[in-house]
Amino acid sequence: MSSSTAATEQFAVRVFGGPTALFEYGGLRFLTDPTFDAPGDYPVPGGPVLTKTAPSAGTPDDLGRVDVVLLSHDEHADNLDHSGRALLADVPLTLTTPGGGTRLGGRAKGLADWESVELERPGGGTVTVTGVPAVHGPGPREQVERITGQVVGFVLTGQGLPTVYVSGDNASLDAVKETAARFAPVDTALLFAGAPRFSVIYDGACVVLDSARTAEAAQILDARRIVPVHYDSWAHFTEGRDELAAAFTAAGLSDRLDWGRRG
Repeated sequence: MSSSTAATEQFAVRVFGGPTALFEYGGLRFLTDPTFDAPGDYPVPGGPVLTKTAPSAGTPDDLGRVDVVLLSHDEHADNLDHSGRALLADVPLTLTTPGGGTRLGGRAKGLADWESVELERPGGGTVTVTGVPAVHGPGPREQVERITGQVVGFVLTGQGLPTVYVSGDNASLDAVKETAARFAPVDTALLFAGAPRFSVIYDGACVVLDSARTAEAAQILDARRIVPVHYDSWAHFTEGRDELAAAFTAAGLSDRLDWGRRG
């Protein structure tokens, strides 16, 4: 297979609900924000209660080998729950925020903006994972981080491989523009969506992209394929698959949507 063919191939993405997805890239298996706990209430210390409304479409035992967890942040149960934390102990590497790397310890490593790690591929070569900006709410990043904490996105690149963007819990199109300036066009974008809102913070404004802004992010990235995640299974997600489909249709991008393989 030529490198140009490999770079334009579409790899399968398996989605489990919420922000959790599994994909193989460069021979390595990546898992985003592991959440496999049962439906129920999950309080945030000093913050709102998060209510999970539907079970995950699978269990940690269904995953097979996981080489790397891409964890947008460790502080909220809708991105890392009890079963997700237990799973990290068996994963060789977890990449997350600088603060999360300190809190989790062990095999976790925090990535600052534009900081990269090189991962050895089976059979030779490397995959580069770069931490990219993300802002978990409306407004200036330094103000948002005092309320909802640090988050990080990721870009995956490699010789002869497609460029992959994982947004994490990002609400900022400016952060998307910064990433696009360095990495666009993107071949596959896993975009966290769902328009999550809480009446008690930010006057109910979204803390992650809504559907229309998810479509706008896809345009900014010039993404060939968009796999939406983080839009179902939690009560604070106010927009789901129907709203995403409508927004991408309105933007003329419906042919780029890929809902992934469920479970």
